[in-house]
Amino acid sequence: MAAYAAIVSLMNTINQIEHHPSPPISIHKQQLESLTQIVTFLQEFLESYKSPVADGDEADPLEMHIVDAAHAVEDVIESHIVIVIKLGRSSPNGEFLQGYVVDAAHAAEEVNSREEVSCIDFYQDLQKVIEEMNVIKKEAMEIATEAQLHRKVSSTHAGSLTSSSNVKESMMVGFEDVVLQLLDWLTGGNRNRQIIPITGMGGIGKTTLARHIFEHALVNQHFDIRAWTTISQTYNVRETLREVLHQASGDSRNDLSDENELGENLYKYLWGRRYLIILDDMWSVEVWYKIRFFFPDYNDGSRVIITTRLSNLAAELTNSNSIGMRFLDDVCSWSLFSQTVFGDEVFPLQLEEIGKKIVGKCKGLPLSIAVIGGLLAKSELTLEYWEHIEKNLSSIVNSENDEYCLRVLKLSYDYLPAYLKPCFLYMGTFEEDEKIKVAELMRLWVSEGFLKPIINKSSKTIAKEYLKELVDRNLILVHELGAVGNIKYCKMHDLLRDLSFQEAEKQRFYYVLGQHCPRGINSQRSIVIPRGYLEENVFQLVNLRYLWARFREGFQIPSSISLLWNLHTLIVAVSSSKVMTAPVEIWKMHQLKHVDFEGYLPDPRSGHSDVMMENLETLKGVIDFNLNEEVVKRIPNIKKLSIRYRHKVMERMKCLSYLQCLSKLESLRCSTEYVSDAEYLQCISFPRSLKKLCFVCGKFFHLEEILEKIGSLPLLEKLTLSFGQFATRRWEIVEGQFPSLKYLRLWQCVNMECWTLEGCCLPRLEQLRLWWMESLEEFPSEIGEIATLKSIELWRCSESMVVSVKKIVEEQEELQGDPPFHVLVWSRKVSQELQSLATPNFRVAKE
Repeated sequence: MAAYAAIVSLMNTINQIEHHPSPPISIHKQQLESLTQIVTFLQEFLESYKSPVADGDEADPLEMHIVDAAHAVEDVIESHIVIVIKLGRSSPNGEFLQGYVVDAAHAAEEVNSREEVSCIDFYQDLQKVIEEMNVIKKEAMEIATEAQLHRKVSSTHAGSLTSSSNVKESMMVGFEDVVLQLLDWLTGGNRNRQIIPITGMGGIGKTTLARHIFEHALVNQHFDIRAWTTISQTYNVRETLREVLHQASGDSRNDLSDENELGENLYKYLWGRRYLIILDDMWSVEVWYKIRFFFPDYNDGSRVIITTRLSNLAAELTNSNSIGMRFLDDVCSWSLFSQTVFGDEVFPLQLEEIGKKIVGKCKGLPLSIAVIGGLLAKSELTLEYWEHIEKNLSSIVNSENDEYCLRVLKLSYDYLPAYLKPCFLYMGTFEEDEKIKVAELMRLWVSEGFLKPIINKSSKTIAKEYLKELVDRNLILVHELGAVGNIKYCKMHDLLRDLSFQEAEKQRFYYVLGQHCPRGINSQRSIVIPRGYLEENVFQLVNLRYLWARFREGFQIPSSISLLWNLHTLIVAVSSSKVMTAPVEIWKMHQLKHVDFEGYLPDPRSGHSDVMMENLETLKGVIDFNLNEEVVKRIPNIKKLSIRYRHKVMERMKCLSYLQCLSKLESLRCSTEYVSDAEYLQCISFPRSLKKLCFVCGKFFHLEEILEKIGSLPLLEKLTLSFGQFATRRWEIVEGQFPSLKYLRLWQCVNMECWTLEGCCLPRLEQLRLWWMESLEEFPSEIGEIATLKSIELWRCSESMVVSVKKIVEEQEELQGDPPFHVLVWSRKVSQELQSLATPNFRVAKE
């Protein structure tokens, strides 16, 4: 929710000022204590607050009151920071004017008249907004007290909202194979009581599938007892047990007040009978832990089906059978749409083209197709009307009036914990169907300031955990995995993106520059700037937290960038081949976490050794980086480093020995391809903390020595090696080397004619990529025996090596029937002989 984001952001701003080594301002101690107390209370209040108007068209008045008040406090603080920085720039030394005393009685003695007025105004303005915050706190305290009393007086069952089991459309188009699989699990030979989770996002068809199975004739015949109950987010154990017992026994007189008594009665009734229980819409494994003992397991083939939006819940419920619902493909989407609109009648030819456009916009989500199909089935069958529907499809599917589709999807948002709601709302800033880079997304979340700090966890770790939670809840889709199994890109279903955007708009969570803003742009705290809007005067926005910009040719980062006191992320690109030079003042920017620019970074000034950049975790694009003892000391927590060295700075190459001092470095990309004198690279030393390494060297560099160093890295999971040569014409990997490596790619490493493996090495290898390795004649057979291997990819490799890999595949097929890994061979020209090697496990493709 926007209110929670505003409160957390305010708390983070206060903390940044408190802990900044050179804060631009200071806040009066009494005001600081009052603010901290109020903000802490409101944060805890919002974490448990249930809005009484969550289903309405308007935002919650209390939440918006909190948003406005929190933003007003930040406005006062940040406006004063702007004034102070401007005064500091006009002072003789140009430094920040710090240590302001906000006690008006002493102000005149310590600062000149302009500074005195500024301090007094700041104190008074801040006191005014603190008083407003205090009024809100009192209102929230009354609501919290009332809610606590209400919880003690009664415990109600939250089952009033119709679940998707009441959707009229129960056709299982596109899921015929899933139905057969589920029927087999229900009626198959396993006699133990089994838990079968069905997972997927809201509207994907989980409940429809469960209802279809529940009413299936075979299931009705196989089970003695069938019962269905909806759990929901605010579950009630007593009500759940009562409903199951009522459906199982037909007795509606089970008004026992004690849960255990109800449970015992249910247990006794189910004993000796084969039963099927469906627990629909489960949001927490806790409810299952509380009721599972009342479902007897006496080896007669009883089953419990649980539908949930939480993918991770399946692993907690069972380690065997589970079903993950998928989106419908184009054919099945069209079939479902046709049946929903016209039943068994023929689809009118004149509506077919526009109908397929409508179906395409539903993106394979069954509930969306069913809702739109149901709407069209009751409407006039004219081309004009269908074109109108196609044009306004998103708004119709996601209307906030009485459309069932949004109510189901909105459940996923309403039941999110408060700390996840800002992350979900932020997803609406991305374009429809955009492939979102996860690393960038997490940086944005961190920079926005709405991630609540957790002790002993970095902001990046918190962001990763929040992303995983949203993925587990099927609100964010995994689009692409990285080489070691991490989520690299994600996407969002269009309907969920629309929901995110609408909720964000309703709560004034952010404003997109260029769109209509009823309250005016000055009322917005977070502004999304589309491409093309940014100007060079962006460096005057001293309160910026995140800056990603592309500038015109000749642009240089100004020295005034150091005035951006709270900047977390700096990504700068220039539309030219000329390399920029960063100002030395960048070393003063204590808050920086991520820096990415293509250019030179000067050495820090020796007189400013007290400034530590302990927050800096990522530094990318730096050319001829002069690593030395002073620099290493300044960046002790760097985790990701990308550097490039050119041929005219060979005297600096010894600086690579300082890499080993970066004890927290996890990812390194080091390019030295233009350095002709290889002796300077022999001094390179890698830190043992490395998990990912991309090393690009010159074509004359001898790889054997550096590979021995790399092979000893205990945590290395991903290795990409480009260019260089094998002087001995062989690469021998010995026992104990590369103990954690999962991904290996060799690119044009010449003169490797022999590759051998001895003993236990590469024990965790999953993916192997060999590109342009034309000298290698034979593939090591030992690699085919690595149990974790999943894929081998060959690109422009010798025919003899391709044949040797094919032989390994055949050997594994003989031993295992179906090898655990697959091979993909790329070739400029696919000969008939090469094509004849192709099998399902050995694919051949043309470049």
